Amino acid sequence: MTPHEKVPCDWYFSSIKKNLIQRYVHKRRFYEVGKIIEPKKKGLILDIGCADGTFSTVLLGKTQAGKLIGIDTADGFINWAGRHWKKEKRMKFELGNAEKLNFKTKTFDAVFALEILEHVKSPGKVLREIKRVLKDDGYAILLVPAESWLFRFIWFFWSRTRGRVWKETHIQSFKNNFLTRKCLEAGFKIDKDKKIIFKTLHLVKVRK
Repeated sequence: MTPHEKVPCDWYFSSIKKNLIQRYVHKRRFYEVGKIIEPKKKGLILDIGCADGTFSTVLLGKTQAGKLIGIDTADGFINWAGRHWKKEKRMKFELGNAEKLNFKTKTFDAVFALEILEHVKSPGKVLREIKRVLKDDGYAILLVPAESWLFRFIWFFWSRTRGRVWKETHIQSFKNNFLTRKCLEAGFKIDKDKKIIFKTLHLVKVRK
């Protein structure tokens, strides 16, 4: 069993309903992400690391896209999302590898990778793949833990209590603007670059 398979397949959907802290954090997170989203009416967007699809629905609404494709490596997430959100015909969920996206070059109007780069073996490969599948006039929004002292303090206790199912899933560290450097190495132009929620998360918007 991989670390991600320990996470309940409806984790975000249930947690936001049941846990006040998670509800607050995710509301703040999407408030900040929403401020830099550009509507792509009738466009096609990609949500990498979509999990149970809870945040995919938020992205669909804020972008006003014609279709959203959500991918994840965990089939439990994908199966649950496909069943739960089946009435929303503009969303499709499928298994996918972020380091080797199964889509043609210049396919998407916008790509989102929200708190997934810390889970992959090669963030650089993922960023190059995002650049490949992004249209010339498109944009991508990336979000990672900032690895600030406050984040590390919170993560220490969180990963030993309710969030223990996530304990072994972070395999990358994004200290000291590492995300910004990797984006530049991948050939992106930085459009927005900021730390959010008491500087615990690093939010970056990029263009080709």
